[in-house]
Amino acid sequence: MKQYLDLIKHIRDHGVKKEDRTATGTQSIFGHQMRFDLSQGFPLVTTKKVHLKSILHELLWFIRGDTNIRYLVENGVGIWNDWPYQSWLRETDQEADFPMYSPEWKAKMKEFIQRIKDDDEFAQQYGDLGPVYGHQWRNFEGVDQLAQVVEDIKSNPDSRRLIVSAWNPKDIPVMVKSGLPPCHSLFQFYVTEGRLSCQLYQRSADVFLGVPFNIASYAILTLMIAQVTGLEPGDFVHTFGDAHLYSNHMDQVEELLSRETYPLPTLAINPAVDNLFDFVFEDFELLDYQSHGPISAPVAV
Repeated sequence: MKQYLDLIKHIRDHGVKKEDRTATGTQSIFGHQMRFDLSQGFPLVTTKKVHLKSILHELLWFIRGDTNIRYLVENGVGIWNDWPYQSWLRETDQEADFPMYSPEWKAKMKEFIQRIKDDDEFAQQYGDLGPVYGHQWRNFEGVDQLAQVVEDIKSNPDSRRLIVSAWNPKDIPVMVKSGLPPCHSLFQFYVTEGRLSCQLYQRSADVFLGVPFNIASYAILTLMIAQVTGLEPGDFVHTFGDAHLYSNHMDQVEELLSRETYPLPTLAINPAVDNLFDFVFEDFELLDYQSHGPISAPVAV
């Protein structure tokens, strides 16, 4: 994962200080690209432990077109919880009583998540993030982009229109309400010599916390689509707009950079699955993943 570590070093050493929506502050660059050859191993960061379970469940959640965090929390995945939780506090005039990340805030979060699991009406009202990734992938103004791109790869692999977009300007104000406008906003596939490659454009990237998830998620998606279209995996190309390190992640960055890397693991996928929408969590197995321990850092909401 030298490409990822080089990006972090580049932002640390050459980024500019920039304010942001969360009022946390960042060190930021504009424009960068990484390339991963998926035939050379699964690109999962080894200098800190990355929670593949969360990545897989989130990706399956996107693919099924779901936008409610209930599926995620039922499967022990909390990566989307902060946004709807904070929105609920705000809408119910409790935000001032529970300062973000305070012990009281964390305790109230547990109550919120339990209600999402147990209360259908509550989950429907406060657990839905609006028309975010899954909705746009599967129902962009009535178009199932994901199903269409799989068919187009099979029928017209030389097409230059193998694109899925999550950026729907009409829906951005709705997404802002309880979630985020898409950060990984558009991806394109490319077929050559029997290999499937994918390029992602990410408009905004939390490089310490989010990018390891994004790399792994789109690598998995590429492997899945390659399998169901009868192709070999090619490259995953990751292109950034605003790539940033939050100011309260800098100590964690130094810890990460002080660690040695390990060889990349392998992701085994059930070869019997030939339909993208039939994959389940149990169809994936991570092999030979050796990593350093996790490094926690606060999420900027």
